[in-house]
Amino acid sequence: MGIGLVLLVAGADALVRGASRLALSFGVSPLVVGLTVVAFGTSAPEFAVSVGAAHTGNVEIAIGNVVGSNIFNVLFILGAAAVIAPLVVDAQLIRQEVPVMVAATALLFLLASDQGVSRVDGFVLFAVLLAYTTFLVVQSRRQTAATRAEYAEAVETASHGGPGGRRAVDLGYLVGGLALLVLGARTLVDAAVTIAALLGVPDLIVGLTIVAAGTSLPEVATSLMATIRGERDIAVGNVVGSNTFNLLGVVGLSAMVAPGDLPVPASVLAFDLPVMTAVAVACLPVFFTGRTIARWEGLVFLGYYVAYTAYLVLATQRHEATEAFGDAMLGFVLPITVLTLAVSLAGELKARRG
Repeated sequence: MGIGLVLLVAGADALVRGASRLALSFGVSPLVVGLTVVAFGTSAPEFAVSVGAAHTGNVEIAIGNVVGSNIFNVLFILGAAAVIAPLVVDAQLIRQEVPVMVAATALLFLLASDQGVSRVDGFVLFAVLLAYTTFLVVQSRRQTAATRAEYAEAVETASHGGPGGRRAVDLGYLVGGLALLVLGARTLVDAAVTIAALLGVPDLIVGLTIVAAGTSLPEVATSLMATIRGERDIAVGNVVGSNTFNLLGVVGLSAMVAPGDLPVPASVLAFDLPVMTAVAVACLPVFFTGRTIARWEGLVFLGYYVAYTAYLVLATQRHEATEAFGDAMLGFVLPITVLTLAVSLAGELKARRG
């Protein structure tokens, strides 16, 4: 497991370095690179695990991995990154990308409401992903066309052997970083799943916790490294883009290759999907108020992830307090949080009008 951690750190550093420089050279904003190339690349483990599980019939791991990963990405990764350094949120994320993530979450919830995601549903989800990605790239190139000369001058200054040679080196960093991230995550996940199997933990819980956190390790390493290196657009964009890709791409393709409909357990519909939806919706007011994720907000996110994991542990042990704990989270903690965020949002809007 130690080797896996070393591979993750090295891969994250190389990926962030290569991605930020490639964004500069091609006139694409670092935010869009974080939302697409970096997000899709760091979601490769979720993609491999969920699609592979769906194809082989381990369907509970397929859906549990995506739901658990999305909750982990927002609560743990953004929480930890904000504790390291308050994250400045790009205006485009607030007005466009987070609403897209929320809409994708709502779409999956709607499609899964009959306790299954069909092959047709999978095609719909995947088609939406292709359209969204195309729109992002075209939009970014239009926005940066006016500053193309500035990008070219910066690249020329930083290049050794010309822009073409520099791009080849940066592409090597990006591809090599992705390879190291996937290899490191796989090493850790395989070890964790083996231990869980020996302990008799159910497949759904393994998917929601160990596999979800393990396959999100590339996002953890990438976002934390991006925060440390000052590339905060990549740090936040990576999480939002990964969640959108998981919902549309990973679930979409998993449903397309599954032997039948991709089943969604009743427990996931009753608890985990509502939590995932609430977490996605909570991003809007948190990001909007001051356009930052403050340290205290990061701590709140981390606290919620601890509470969510505690609920899953209780559920695994079939503890008598499980139902009461879940009801408290859905019926008290989440509504209070939404109310607090709404008050903060109203205060922010009033201050801006003033």
